[in-house]
Amino acid sequence: MYPMGGSNFTIVLIFLSFLTFILVEAQKVHHPLDPLTPFELNQIKTLVTNSHQNATFHYVGLDEPSKHKVLSWSLQNRPNERLNPRRAFVIVRVDSKSREILIDLSKNLILSDKVYRGNGYPTLNFEEQTLAGELPLTYAPFMDSIAKRGLNISEVLCQAFTIGWYGEKNTKRVVRVMCYYMDGTINFYMRPIEGVMTTVDLDEMRIVDYRDRLIVPMAKAHGTDYRESKQNPPFDTGIKAMTILQQDGPSFSLDGNHVRWANWQFHLGFDMRAGPIISLASIYDHDKDRYRRVMYKGYISELFVPYQDMTEEWYFRTYLDAGEYAFGICAVPLEPSKDCPKNAKFLDVYYTTGDGTPAKIPRAFCVFERYAGDVMWRHTEAAVPGDTVEVRPDVTLVVRMVSTVANYDYTIDWEFKQSGSIKATVSLSEFLHLRGRYTHTSQIKEEIYGTLLAENVIGTRHDHFLSFHLDLDIDGVANSLMKTHLQTVRVTDESSPRKSYWKVVNEVAKTESDAKIRFSGAGPEIVVVNPNKQTKVGNDFGYRLIPGSAATPLLLEDDYAQIRGAFSNYNVWVTPYNKSEKWAGGVYVDQSHGDDTLAKWTLRNREIENKDIVLWHTMGFHHVPLQEDYPIMPTISGAFELRPANFFEHNPVLKVKSPKPVKWVNCSAKLN
Repeated sequence: MYPMGGSNFTIVLIFLSFLTFILVEAQKVHHPLDPLTPFELNQIKTLVTNSHQNATFHYVGLDEPSKHKVLSWSLQNRPNERLNPRRAFVIVRVDSKSREILIDLSKNLILSDKVYRGNGYPTLNFEEQTLAGELPLTYAPFMDSIAKRGLNISEVLCQAFTIGWYGEKNTKRVVRVMCYYMDGTINFYMRPIEGVMTTVDLDEMRIVDYRDRLIVPMAKAHGTDYRESKQNPPFDTGIKAMTILQQDGPSFSLDGNHVRWANWQFHLGFDMRAGPIISLASIYDHDKDRYRRVMYKGYISELFVPYQDMTEEWYFRTYLDAGEYAFGICAVPLEPSKDCPKNAKFLDVYYTTGDGTPAKIPRAFCVFERYAGDVMWRHTEAAVPGDTVEVRPDVTLVVRMVSTVANYDYTIDWEFKQSGSIKATVSLSEFLHLRGRYTHTSQIKEEIYGTLLAENVIGTRHDHFLSFHLDLDIDGVANSLMKTHLQTVRVTDESSPRKSYWKVVNEVAKTESDAKIRFSGAGPEIVVVNPNKQTKVGNDFGYRLIPGSAATPLLLEDDYAQIRGAFSNYNVWVTPYNKSEKWAGGVYVDQSHGDDTLAKWTLRNREIENKDIVLWHTMGFHHVPLQEDYPIMPTISGAFELRPANFFEHNPVLKVKSPKPVKWVNCSAKLN
């Protein structure tokens, strides 16, 4: 045996280390709902590109096991046992066709590979959006348009926008490219170059149509830069430094993607389209001495943002953000001590880029305990000696992600309360989509579809609708939707001096059509119940939906944009569980015809009583821009809550112990 040279020996060691890494990764035990790892994403890229060398990737996600298998695995509490097969679902574009590829990661092989022949196109990837936005900058007619306006091409920035569908038969996958002018501000959204529109074929990556129809005065750059460093001088409100101090560390634990806190445990996943996914959320019942499942899965399924401007450069702006732009991969790294408090823990996520390469979003999620001086419950009793006072501070756990979809930043919070509630909050901060022309309201003699906010700045009216997929399993799979109506009753006899009272009338939704609900001041209240399990006094276990911002659409239902975003027609829908019904706007949303949506599925009017059901809740915001929204809108928020309704035998936080008081490090600090 000959001695091995140093360089060769090093190469062998590297190879052996790499081989060991591959073997370890291949045998690693995953929770069945864990998001795909960088190793698996590379595995997918290799398999797909070996079959299709010119493929572009548009969606790569976990093809999760059947719900029955996941629940069985979870109940058996076997975290060290693999649940095979582990599979991935992939959508790619090859030769101007969409292909659906199912991959068995456990066996490292492609199970199926077929062409999608229906309406619509897959999610746009970042790379093609960037390329499309760069095309006008070297296009002679566009350069002439810029010169004609006396602008500098080096200060121009362009973005690609989806075009929707308006009854035509689409044969090309195209976007419209709209451009902006910086020149003195980073806030380019405030300075659109109006009247100019470029149409780009994404598959061929070339300009197929160009229009320059009018010149409109442009807004000034002055006063639009939102950075603190550019405010001259910045206004000091006198707010002093503050933080949250947990001297003993956090109360929650993170084991991979499994979260435990107080009386809650759940799985935190990620999908490049949906963003955060909360699964297997269960709460510990001290009386029953066991965890009881509340929600099998919850996530944002789709967002619908229709603008109300009917002009040529605007009418098509009716975005479906999750299906067209991928809400998850628009996640941005969270800023410690700003996006999330000092006591937060951060998690990275991974997704697939256009060529199949794995990419990381660092600090995409943060998890933290929140205490803002809120009270979980309290009472002062002066009627007994000693003036008894009982107060429980409300400490909650928050999972947060921020998704920046072009001009909008969406902050998504899933908040868990010790009382058993799950609260979902959506907070929006925005750079308005604008157009110009007027300097004072007295000049306006036509419909401008918005509000004049500043000189040559019109903020366009628009909506935001978010559909949440909430697969509730209230202490078991078989559930029903209970509509609780509050009815006024007139007292017609002489049994009471009173003339009226109100009573509760419960109605169980038997089919999907029974469960379509628009919220109004008159209700009804919505409770998902388990009709097979009751409390000791005979009430069905349940969880109540408490809506917050529950606006409904104002567009006509036969408007093409509304057909595609028809999930917003109702605030509540219920469907029987179906693994394939994940996306309220359909799988292929870009230029879709609205033929694969929540509204279409429910036309089958399937039975939903005492079944494994999914609750779909639509939050809504109507946005009429105001001057305070310029040049950037302060955050507005909407929320809904899933709150126990006869789920426990009594107040579940009656015996909750208050946190220990914090020992301040600087005991000599004084208020000025």
